Amino acid sequence: MFPKRSDKELEQDIVRELRWDSRTLGSPIGIKISKGVATLTGAVSSYAKKIAAQEAAHRVPGILDVANDIEVKPIDLFARTDTQIAGAVRNALEWDALVPNERIASTVSDGWVTLEGAVDYWREREDAERAMRRLNGVVGVINKITIQKRAVDPEELREQIEYALERRADREAERLRVDIQDGAVDLWGRVHSWQEKRAVLGSISHAPGVSQVVDHLRVDPYF
Repeated sequence: MFPKRSDKELEQDIVRELRWDSRTLGSPIGIKISKGVATLTGAVSSYAKKIAAQEAAHRVPGILDVANDIEVKPIDLFARTDTQIAGAVRNALEWDALVPNERIASTVSDGWVTLEGAVDYWREREDAERAMRRLNGVVGVINKITIQKRAVDPEELREQIEYALERRADREAERLRVDIQDGAVDLWGRVHSWQEKRAVLGSISHAPGVSQVVDHLRVDPYF
């Protein structure tokens, strides 16, 4: 259990983490903390830096949630047209061995990338979005990819997920509730950190038949 920390202490630790992370070093990012919830503001030159700032804030023990209001404003040197970005998106999807690129379509408008299509696993949906994050010119990603429906036994799927949680996040498994309806998985419970939360969600993303993951998990380092 972590000692209770003030919002001021949490803010100072996020500042230190942002300075330590070379991806966000020098970026003018504003931080406001309210009851353990961090709001990030400011502007950065790439979507990758926006996500890096979000990840840095989540790494600080005591941060419960992060609201990422950072704007992405590519500098002229890295400015790309939507046509150029669309080409880079297609290349990124095609070069990623874990993404079924032929089943995914993209649209680019004012730097925003919208992904559509149907894949077999929730993990493939996440991998496709992750492939977009480091492309110059991208200011945001809208993920509309769906999961191909398949017949599943809810009880068998629940057992598979629970076994996966025990393998990868055994400390959390006993405190979590898994509800499944028509392939949609609702997760309830508490975890100590964002890293533990990601481990739990990562376990579920590989389960065949999961068409949606609804995250109700609460980060609480003090229990």
